[in-house]
Amino acid sequence: MNIMRKWASVEQRAIEILIRLKRQYPDARCTLNYETPLQLLVATILSAQCTDERVNQVTPALFARFPDAGAIASANIEDIETLIRSTGFYRNKAKNIQGACRMIVEKYNSHVPKRMEQLLELPGVARKTANVVLANAYGINQGVTVDTHVKRLSNRLGLTEHDNPERIERDLIRLIPQEDWENWSIRLIYHGREICNAKKPACDACMLADLCPSVGKN
Repeated sequence: MNIMRKWASVEQRAIEILIRLKRQYPDARCTLNYETPLQLLVATILSAQCTDERVNQVTPALFARFPDAGAIASANIEDIETLIRSTGFYRNKAKNIQGACRMIVEKYNSHVPKRMEQLLELPGVARKTANVVLANAYGINQGVTVDTHVKRLSNRLGLTEHDNPERIERDLIRLIPQEDWENWSIRLIYHGREICNAKKPACDACMLADLCPSVGKN
């Protein structure tokens, strides 16, 4: 049966996908290790073009050496670079992390802000990072986190036709209930890692196959 005939609308498919993702990954959680909002902010900046696993190997030493925003803000930039080198693009990441911490200290009394527009002022912070911090550190679902997995799977599943993360986010916000915005992204990331691989998706093993217009096309 044609997918678009069986599922009358993209909204219905999106909700069914959400239900199945919840069933498949009931305990899905952010895979970055952190204890404070600042640690999550820094870890998320480090995760750009880097695996969470690698970030989790780097952050314990980084946070032991520089435990708060003030310590990072006043650090020797080369010391930060050395500690985060293996995450890639380490010079730019170190500059952004230190710049963000300096602004947090000077403008927000050393507290990571809880508003999207304030987070977006910080160096190195775009909507992806802001959404991760708001949802996981503060329990505020203000948007949908769009990383490479979410971007790829949302297109494969026919939930968006866009490549731009902000336009993808707008499409997903329309389809997914607000209380599920962040766990949707986390579960989709799990599915992208385990089943819907970028190069060779395991469609035969996918519990979303009957909902996916891209089956057999990748």
